[in-house]
Amino acid sequence: MTAIVAVDIGGTHARFALAEVDAGKVIKLGEAVTLKTAEHASFQTAWQEFQRMNGAPLPPATAIAIAGPVDADVIKLTNNPWIIRRSMVCEKLNVDTFVIVNDFGAVGHAVAQAGPEHFHHLTGPDQAFAPEGTLSIIGPGTGLGVAHVSRTGGAYHVQATEGGHIDFAPLDAIEDAVLARLRKRYRRVSIERVVSGPGLVDLYETLAAIEGRAVQQYDDKTLWQMGMSGEDSLAAAAVDRFCLSLGSVAGDITLAQGGFAGVVIAGGLGLRIKDSLVRSGFAERFRAKGRFEGLMASIPVKLITHPQPGLFGAAAAYAQQYIERE
Repeated sequence: MTAIVAVDIGGTHARFALAEVDAGKVIKLGEAVTLKTAEHASFQTAWQEFQRMNGAPLPPATAIAIAGPVDADVIKLTNNPWIIRRSMVCEKLNVDTFVIVNDFGAVGHAVAQAGPEHFHHLTGPDQAFAPEGTLSIIGPGTGLGVAHVSRTGGAYHVQATEGGHIDFAPLDAIEDAVLARLRKRYRRVSIERVVSGPGLVDLYETLAAIEGRAVQQYDDKTLWQMGMSGEDSLAAAAVDRFCLSLGSVAGDITLAQGGFAGVVIAGGLGLRIKDSLVRSGFAERFRAKGRFEGLMASIPVKLITHPQPGLFGAAAAYAQQYIERE
């Protein structure tokens, strides 16, 4: 059994937890501690604060999930002024070993290792994912995360991608109008412009224009609240339209990746709209792939409900790299 520090760094918050890994798996994830990034000058000072709160020296090993690209030696975080230098991690944090993964790559590791109790069935056969093959992962949030997990012989490989930046393909007159609206601002419209938290604004304003309504401008957080609560019928319609588009995109990604072993919807936004996804046309849009409709209907689609997929996935990435499997 090896103790490590799992870290999940976003634009606003950095989450820390102690974890135990063994035989290539996460055995235990401790309670998460959340620190505001704006209140700490660097990752090192936030780490030191977590150590102070822990009341004891931290283990000499860490797994870090970061929002943004992680391949370079100098890692600049998205929406966060912190800078992390791979070559100085051991010195700055007083650790011997570390792993740094993209935040959505960490979600991929969480999908690969989380138990069935951490998944909520959405559509397709209500059964476990196939033990072999590819799992597609789609995570709407501030942007649109896309990854896949390939499993064979009891082992797995996570591949984070930039699939959120493929072209948006409208399927009806309303989505034609959404695309026309977005093209006035962007030379090229990706699916992330529609299937993400901020995308609800354009969906809402497009529906308002179709009905000839003059509506007050709202930010996406307000619109999600209004739509989910039902206090604004147009916002509720925009949420339904979002679910339709997410279904189409999830189906397209699945076909492109060969994610026939199963599909996972991830991200905090996915959890928030869980009930809307079930009630909406998400399932029909996911299946509606012409001659492959039968194949799409045979794929289990689930929502990951683990409370800390970033921390759990970071620890899982460390376990996969450093801890020998049984």
